[in-house]
Amino acid sequence: MDAEREREIAVVGAGQAGLSAAYHLRRAGLSGESGFVLFDHGAGPGGAWQYRWPTLRMRRVHGVHDLPGLPLDEIDGAGDPDRPAAEVVAAYFDRYERTFALPVRRPVSVRSVHRTADGRFRLDTSDGTRLARGVVNATGTWDRPFVPYYPGRADFQGRQLHTVDYVGPEPFDGADVVVVGGGTSAIQLLTDIAAVAASTTWVTRRPPVFRREEFTPEYGRAVVAEVERRVREGKPPGSVVSVTGLTDTADVRAAREAGVLQRHPMFERLTPRGVRWADGTESRADAIVWATGFRAALDHLAPLGPREPGGGVRMDGTRVVGVPGLRLVGYGPSASTVGATRAAREAVRGLLAELAAGRP
Repeated sequence: MDAEREREIAVVGAGQAGLSAAYHLRRAGLSGESGFVLFDHGAGPGGAWQYRWPTLRMRRVHGVHDLPGLPLDEIDGAGDPDRPAAEVVAAYFDRYERTFALPVRRPVSVRSVHRTADGRFRLDTSDGTRLARGVVNATGTWDRPFVPYYPGRADFQGRQLHTVDYVGPEPFDGADVVVVGGGTSAIQLLTDIAAVAASTTWVTRRPPVFRREEFTPEYGRAVVAEVERRVREGKPPGSVVSVTGLTDTADVRAAREAGVLQRHPMFERLTPRGVRWADGTESRADAIVWATGFRAALDHLAPLGPREPGGGVRMDGTRVVGVPGLRLVGYGPSASTVGATRAAREAVRGLLAELAAGRP
């Protein structure tokens, strides 16, 4: 029976945040059939990292923070700057799950989460219904790619793709390519594609800001504080790059010297064969790459009503205000590898204290 499948806590998502939460749940003594379970809809370990494009090498990754209890450098190939990040991180997560015997159920999609009459959570999944007293949501953003609307998108006769669709530069050999987006992924894709394309054009809504100063702990705390302020007010957290700027790495400097990072303001519209600028001139394009970011993958939580009218989620730390028993990690100030790891410990401690007090 479905009721016999109840767990104390259900963790949704087995990426960096979900695995960190599972580690702390295990350390808190939750185990066995009534302890906790992780639901992950991925085909294998690795979270969103397993889907990164093969040309994203470890040397270009801006930090993969150690999961608690097992350093990344214990994984074969982690120190090789030319290993694909998708391979290394997937192997790391796989080793982590096995080392700590984490109860991951995959591939299982959590389609919706409801509150029952007695205050528990009912999770409707692709593998049946599950019950839990508490939920740690760690679904990240990879499943919610965002592409802004621009006039003429439906008329464009070339190829359009988002970061999630990118598999490498080879399909753009000899093509004229427009890359849209002001984040790190946009620059990585742009420099990748520029090596084989006939031409590349980089467009962003705002002029990019490159940060050459060291990313100190003090600066990191200031960035987190700004994002945390927004989510406390129930506002969407916004993009991290809008707060931090872009890291001016050796690869970035080389691309700038090669003339690849010549930024243009946003075009006015797409045309059948390219883009039209504000001054009326047009540029040919065979492909548009939308490196325009993601939104939080929270649709399955909609029955619980966590969103504010503006689309954000009002947070107090990792606690969702107004939804007892629900914690979000990998959202807002914890939407980074280091932030997710730290937030997971807070989420588990707070949630276990809440459940021990009889709520819900």
